Amino acid sequence: MEPDLSIKIGNWTLGNPIMTASGTFGYGKEFAGFLEIRDLGAVVVKGVSYESRSGNPPPRIVETPCGLLNAIGLENVGVEKFIEEKLPYLRDSGAQFVVNILADSLEGYADLAGKLNRDDIPALEVNVSCPNVKKGGLSFGSDPALIREISSAVKENFEKTVIVKLSPNVTDIRLLARSVEEGGADAVSLVNTLLGMAIDHRQRKPVLANIVGGLSGPAIKPVALRMVWEAAGEVRIPVIGIGGIRCLDDVLEFLLAGASAVQIGTANLVEPGISAKIVHQLKDYCFEHQIARVSDLTGALLV
Repeated sequence: MEPDLSIKIGNWTLGNPIMTASGTFGYGKEFAGFLEIRDLGAVVVKGVSYESRSGNPPPRIVETPCGLLNAIGLENVGVEKFIEEKLPYLRDSGAQFVVNILADSLEGYADLAGKLNRDDIPALEVNVSCPNVKKGGLSFGSDPALIREISSAVKENFEKTVIVKLSPNVTDIRLLARSVEEGGADAVSLVNTLLGMAIDHRQRKPVLANIVGGLSGPAIKPVALRMVWEAAGEVRIPVIGIGGIRCLDDVLEFLLAGASAVQIGTANLVEPGISAKIVHQLKDYCFEHQIARVSDLTGALLV
């Protein structure tokens, strides 16, 4: 019997738990030559803001041992061009997809969610790692009350699945995951990148023009795994694990820690077809080990 790889996030059913992480997979079309995007559980597109953004000046990406630092600066085409130029391909591809959104105010998140509340968009992922311009630039992601408000506002303005993506640059991820659940969102995804920097000692200057950037890749996996385990023990809504996933073993570890699904990020830049490859490996693993439903692995860690 074929194993059942499907998972549910709220009322939304995905064919398998392998998703791509926002910012590492473009708008989906960029990877069409490497895999069939409809074979994935879902594609999470590059973050979309209300107005287009040019991002930070270069250099804005640098390799690190076992990872990558980026300071792209949330460059994107804006919501109008996304709907006009990017959405048709996603809609016609047969793939499930998630639109990642970002804003610099509570009202901005609400307005953007309303603009994307369309029949052809199945899910939103809310990036709360952005600076709150009304509170001096402090990240939304470190304020439980604001996360609750944003979750509620987006859910009120978007009728389908809402996922909130959390930052790891906080004291207690459990408190923030609980705020997402209390706000009425359907799932929480974590983690976003860790804040880091790189220095060129020869020039005595930062490597990135922005000075600091987000660290991703295998180096952050132990931190991400711990935070997923903590969040999954705190909330009843599904948890989506992100951080350093590059092979089947990593996927299995995140599922056992409590994730219902995972997102593959930096590994896409190293091996563009990796996400589809892992889908097939996961199916073979479940068949070999007589696991009837992949969802049975979620939270099955023996502690």
